[in-house]
Amino acid sequence: MASQLLPLELIDKCVGSKIWVVMKGEKEFSGTLMGFDDYVNMVLEDVTEFDYSGNHTKLAKILLNGNNICMASYLLPPRD
Repeated sequence: MASQLLPLELIDKCVGSKIWVVMKGEKEFSGTLMGFDDYVNMVLEDVTEFDYSGNHTKLAKILLNGNNICMASYLLPPRD
């Protein structure tokens, strides 16, 4: 039987990996997850910001407020 991970444990396994984050509103971000806290505030590096009009912006680093995150998914398999 496969072991189960708590949500914060799964996010912790994604630190250092590329992730995709969908925000409330009309923005999405992809970048490397550098860290997070118990409120799921996330720090991403090498970020691309997308909006629903098709525009995208490159950013070196960003702090995302966990209250505004709808979904996060890894783009590459998380580290073991």
